Amino acid sequence: MKCVENYNLENKKLPLIPIRGIGIFPNMLIHFDVGREKSVNALEEAMLEDSNVFLTVQKEATLDTPTKDDFYDIGVVCKIKQMLKISGENIRVLAEGINRGKIIDIIQDEPYFEANIDEYSYINDDQINEELEATKRVCVETFELYAEVERKISTETVESVRNMKNPNKLADTITSFISLKPEDKQRLLQIFDPFERFEELTAILAKETNVLQIEDQISERVRKQVSEFQREYYLKEQIKAIQKELGYDDYEDEDNYRTKIKKLKIPKDIKEKINKEINKLDRISASSPDAGVIRTYLDFVLELPWNKKSKDNLDIKKAKEILKKDHFGLEEVKERILEHLAVRQLNPSQKGSIICLVGPPGVGKTSIAGSIARAMDKKFVRISLGGVRDESEIRGHRRTYVGAIPGRIIDSISKCKVNNPVFLLDEIDKLASDFRGDPASALLEALDPEQNSTFTDHYLDVSFDLSKVMFITTANTTSTIPSPLLDRMEVIEISGYTDEEKFNIAEKYLIKKQLKNNGLTTDDISISKVVIKEIINHYTRESGVRGLERNIGKIIRKSAVQILEKHKKPIVINSKNISSYLGAPRYLFDEAYDENQIGLVTGLAWTSVGGETLFVEVNVMKGEGKLQLTGQLGDVMKESAIAGLSYIKANAEKYGIDSKVLKENDVHVHVPEGAIPKDGPSAGITITTAILSALTNTYIYKDVAMTGEITIRGRVLPIGGLKEKLLAAKRAGIKKVIVPMKNKPDVEKINSKVIKTLDIVYATTIDEVIDSAFVK
Repeated sequence: MKCVENYNLENKKLPLIPIRGIGIFPNMLIHFDVGREKSVNALEEAMLEDSNVFLTVQKEATLDTPTKDDFYDIGVVCKIKQMLKISGENIRVLAEGINRGKIIDIIQDEPYFEANIDEYSYINDDQINEELEATKRVCVETFELYAEVERKISTETVESVRNMKNPNKLADTITSFISLKPEDKQRLLQIFDPFERFEELTAILAKETNVLQIEDQISERVRKQVSEFQREYYLKEQIKAIQKELGYDDYEDEDNYRTKIKKLKIPKDIKEKINKEINKLDRISASSPDAGVIRTYLDFVLELPWNKKSKDNLDIKKAKEILKKDHFGLEEVKERILEHLAVRQLNPSQKGSIICLVGPPGVGKTSIAGSIARAMDKKFVRISLGGVRDESEIRGHRRTYVGAIPGRIIDSISKCKVNNPVFLLDEIDKLASDFRGDPASALLEALDPEQNSTFTDHYLDVSFDLSKVMFITTANTTSTIPSPLLDRMEVIEISGYTDEEKFNIAEKYLIKKQLKNNGLTTDDISISKVVIKEIINHYTRESGVRGLERNIGKIIRKSAVQILEKHKKPIVINSKNISSYLGAPRYLFDEAYDENQIGLVTGLAWTSVGGETLFVEVNVMKGEGKLQLTGQLGDVMKESAIAGLSYIKANAEKYGIDSKVLKENDVHVHVPEGAIPKDGPSAGITITTAILSALTNTYIYKDVAMTGEITIRGRVLPIGGLKEKLLAAKRAGIKKVIVPMKNKPDVEKINSKVIKTLDIVYATTIDEVIDSAFVK
């Protein structure tokens, strides 16, 4: 035996038993059950040899077959006091902790664990230094406070602890009386130094004392609340009985709610949820703030149109007449609605459609949705999603929040009183997202025909069937709509109106509407066809007809003033006096040049308000072979210019361009109206043709325009917005338009009346473009 600080050290070989879920200390009695084969064998060996056993805590309690790495190396040498065989092979053991021990190595693991142990026994020395004595006293005092709050520790035990002299024995004895997790007990067991152990133990005792005091306070508060609740419940039942005697049955909210829910034909799980809320209302005080919240919720839920639906008009002929009467053009949208009605006739159980109308502002996306509802004889609901950032606006607030309200979808369904309306989600491309969530993601469930039959609003907290709703969304562009959301919708693109379509809309709809709005008739004012065309061409620049309608309204309002002031009828509006109503013309269209040009080509652009002509000018001057780009061009347009020049340099010999010309001259490309930013790939062939014209000193036809993307190999790639570009070319007096061959299907979709005056030339390479554009 050798001696270490505070302990005698002795090496022993002992059977080892890993124990689970409990902790043990020296001088502590412990009951535990043994059932694992190795543990039973270790016990039998200890009894046979009349030896002690070494108990150590298993790190992971769920392991049935631990290895030497699965238990702690610090444990307790114990004496088996009693063994009792219980059910099966299990043995109940009573053991007494003697001393700490540390595993030096595992001698064997079959048929039981046997370990080489260093046993640490207390040195019976009651003489301790002042610092340790002070720490011991603080620990004992803290234990006395703990015992007062715990109440399960007797005064005799406290007195016994107070009289203990040996610091090691005292610390271990106190630890045995505290309810701790096994890992916390193990941490204390592994501290050999009594000073450190007293400090750790004091901190634990203080914490446990504080927790117990808080528990006592909570228990006392709950007891008082239960007592108060019982009193309130008794009084409430008395009030109910008095009200019933007086005939005030209307005050029995809970019974009214139960009556209503019995009448509803809704799924069982939803009924259970609502009944749960009613029972909760029944239990709480009528004056409680929660009572008002629950009543508001129940009123909302029970008023929802769970099974109420309007009868659809499936008469295709009638629907066709309504759509034709309300809107000019928009043939693809009208055709899709008629298809939907036909399918509903053949399959009444068909799920609601999700259509996305994409087009520039003012082309009738929102108004056609209202006409669709009228044609199908459905209720119409509209919500605008522009600028919506909070997911809760779509899916609602959870009722745990103060002032919680349902989401806009469920709220709108509740207000329209039917579960199969036409539901317009306007400006879906303007949704935003921030720290409050992503509204677009919240819409995924609502706009998925396979999921929206169980749409769950956070406020509602139960599923609601949206599969009968016909969702229509509108957007100006699909580029800002998240792909998963776009994938759930059937996209119908609505292009801008042609001048002819605008003229017909104004003549058939807008003038009549504005006359009615302003209290006039056709007998009061006459607007000539020339005036309508003048407004379209010189007072508006748009894809839709909003500006056109505003200008017509302005003319009619000024005419109304003249009628009342001068008592003169009818007022005639013509091309001579239009400026007195609308002022000077605001827009003048670019027109083709009168003569063929060198280094100047007419291009075509597509903007949010329609098509535009775009002139590309090129100068070649002495320099170092650099390319200069001006006119506030975007990155894509700059790259198109670089790609075009790269192609020309690579094929200079083919076009008869001396390499010295390219090295000793700079090429300057300019697109006029420099204050306006310009970008996009569709000017690629335009820039290339202009550069080639300037370098070869070749004229380009004055009445030719072109659009298309260029590659450095000279291929011509397709572009978008072709209809608007062709309309711009027609307006500018262009006779021939060169477009990519791959855009031929897009040209074939355009009404022949729109492009009948244009010679459309298709090109697959830049050489084909040059053949059509260069003057021979």
